[in-house]
Amino acid sequence: MIQIGIVGAAGYTGGELLRILVNHPHADIRWAHSKSQAGKPVYATHTDLLGDTELTFSGEDIANLLQLEGLNVIFLCSGHNESRKFLAEYVVPASVKIIDLSTDFRDQSEGFVYGLPELQREQIKTATKIANPGCFATSIELALLPLAAAGLLTNDIHVSAITGSTGAGQSLSATTHFSWRNNNISIYKAFTHQHLKEIKMSLASLQEGFDKDVNFIPYRGDFTRGIMANLYTHFIGTLEEAVTLYQSFYASHPFTHVTTQDIDLKQVVNTNKCLIQLQKHGNNLLITSEIDNLTKGASGQAVQNMNLLFGLAEDAGLRLKAPSF
Repeated sequence: MIQIGIVGAAGYTGGELLRILVNHPHADIRWAHSKSQAGKPVYATHTDLLGDTELTFSGEDIANLLQLEGLNVIFLCSGHNESRKFLAEYVVPASVKIIDLSTDFRDQSEGFVYGLPELQREQIKTATKIANPGCFATSIELALLPLAAAGLLTNDIHVSAITGSTGAGQSLSATTHFSWRNNNISIYKAFTHQHLKEIKMSLASLQEGFDKDVNFIPYRGDFTRGIMANLYTHFIGTLEEAVTLYQSFYASHPFTHVTTQDIDLKQVVNTNKCLIQLQKHGNNLLITSEIDNLTKGASGQAVQNMNLLFGLAEDAGLRLKAPSF
């Protein structure tokens, strides 16, 4: 069994991680830390876990928790800019692996490996520190990696993508509470979204010299979970050639599936899947990529990385069912 600690376990990604790990056949959650919820049952915050676990949130000094005998891995779920502070303050034993869900180390600094399995599976297997990708970045990168690997990103890329409200985190703000978000839609961070940096880094790692613009328009959706990203770029081949290229690239990856049929968000919500639909329109390839922002876009992918780190089947604990209706 893998002995696990979770920092920041009361938030959305921490809760999603707990939902997956309590049913993972090889996971033993040693502690789930939360300053705000210390001493309370996990199910008091993550109410859907009532009946699934009797775990309580730990408020104990993390320095002591990190030294527990047998601890194998910690997940950092405390939010952006917090992981760097955490690692500056606390000493994590060399025997304990780290999976960080924040933006702090996605540039692969300080020994972190970028944790997109479809891009760096072999590097992940031998790593000690993983920087989990962003949710928009995951969806967009998976839409483009086969083209980059073939050196076919020769023109600018245009992206329009919409995400659910959980992508903004658990803290309320003017654009996340129900009365504003319901029956509403808006653009934010057009052309400047923070995930663009890691997207361009990943594409350049496969297509040397990649320097095209990725014109990204993100939308806030009036639903809770899921990302639909629609991308188009110049492609001179046929639709059949594109499908063959994509299916070949993802043939050994258990969660990314390619189709020409129409797809919708309910097919991926609550799962670790990425569905990719391909269409050809004139000289443009239209790529639709869909994921659950909390699962494949965050905590599910973090567990996928844990599985690779410890030599487990990549899909262990992650064969999750979509709601369908």
